[in-house]
Amino acid sequence: MQNERKETLPLLQLLPNFVTIIGLCAGLTAIRFIIVGRFEVAATLIFFAAAIDGLDGLLARKLNATSAIGAELDSLSDFLNFGVAPALMVYQAALTESYTTNWMFVLMYVICACLRLARFNVNRNKPTIGAKPHFIGVPAPGGAALAMFPMILSFENMNWLTEYFYAYGIYLGFIGLLMASSVPTLSSKSIRVPKDRAIFVLVGGALFAGLAITQFWKLVLIVTAAYMLVIAFNCLTYLAKLVRRPKP
Repeated sequence: MQNERKETLPLLQLLPNFVTIIGLCAGLTAIRFIIVGRFEVAATLIFFAAAIDGLDGLLARKLNATSAIGAELDSLSDFLNFGVAPALMVYQAALTESYTTNWMFVLMYVICACLRLARFNVNRNKPTIGAKPHFIGVPAPGGAALAMFPMILSFENMNWLTEYFYAYGIYLGFIGLLMASSVPTLSSKSIRVPKDRAIFVLVGGALFAGLAITQFWKLVLIVTAAYMLVIAFNCLTYLAKLVRRPKP
């Protein structure tokens, strides 16, 4: 009998999945801090998970280590990190009043996040010509940032949650609908920088890093508010195209 040759795998090719698991651990730990009411720490962990979300895919492509299990693991991690964890934090911090109605919006957000990721998985293997210049619907990390925006305002002593908590549930449900929608939204893959202006981008990156260290929540507020304006423009453009579309 010939000995069966055992398949081996270079350890380096496991690195993308390891990065995904780090993000998953961050999301799970965020839920732990949500349970004990430490929302600022929980939000920091969710943003950390968002920061490394695209790193696993980039590593997989650079190392030629893409795999079906890696893709599914990434989607499951995204569902917990950007679907479940932000919704639980918002509910625990601001929506326990009138909990029956608000819980409906929490469920709506989480289900929409799940549908958005499921649609992404289905479309992932479809043949495409060239890189798409945009996402279809708000991506899950962007949805999480938008969902937590009022919470982040409270971190900066702009605490209107106690006065307007009833509107937060509706807002959360609306963000969920944006994730599940077909509205084209900004993709970083479509951004190109002229070579002669690369130095300005590097200087801007250094400024961004400095603000992230010294004024993290203010930076998050500015970036998220700018993203809101982009999403609003995308929605208006999309609706205008629907109105102008000729009827069959």
